[in-house]
Amino acid sequence: MEKPIFEEIIVVEGKDDTKRLQEVVVADTIETIGSAINDVILKQIAHAQEIRGVIVFTDPDFAGEKIRKIIMEAVPDVKHAFLPRAQAQGKKKHRSLGVEHASDEAILEALSRVVTPVSEAVSAENAISQKDLIALGLMVGEGSKQRREKIGDELRIGYTNGKQLQKRLSMFRITKEELIAALEKVEENH
Repeated sequence: MEKPIFEEIIVVEGKDDTKRLQEVVVADTIETIGSAINDVILKQIAHAQEIRGVIVFTDPDFAGEKIRKIIMEAVPDVKHAFLPRAQAQGKKKHRSLGVEHASDEAILEALSRVVTPVSEAVSAENAISQKDLIALGLMVGEGSKQRREKIGDELRIGYTNGKQLQKRLSMFRITKEELIAALEKVEENH
């Protein structure tokens, strides 16, 4: 099978991610050197976005989300690929989560479902309220954390806390109807 070629530059956390990605696709990468991302790397990402476009593909863990947030603040119009936590598990006893552990299929699926955020002004009209998230069991109560994790995987927007979920749903223009449909699908499968 021929490897898909990506015009965009893919931002990953480190060398292992680059190596793993290049086993599956043809793409140039920028490595953030983990959460040590600095102004030099952010300038590289901004320049890459202007020239070729960028896809942020970080690990589905706290550090990966922190890096994603830093990049989104510096270069808000980059695209995002999200890998579900279950598909990024390492094989060792104290398993780490990472792009380098994902199967070829999981990487290709994540990169085929790239999403682009929109500005908060554009997305305000479709905003899902905090009340909606509480009513849907995604913000408070027993099991809300697990539901957020599953919904983040289903919608390919990554894991978030309650407050971040509201912002990310808005940023990726996910409507209340789409959220409810995704929740129903998640609950059918579990």
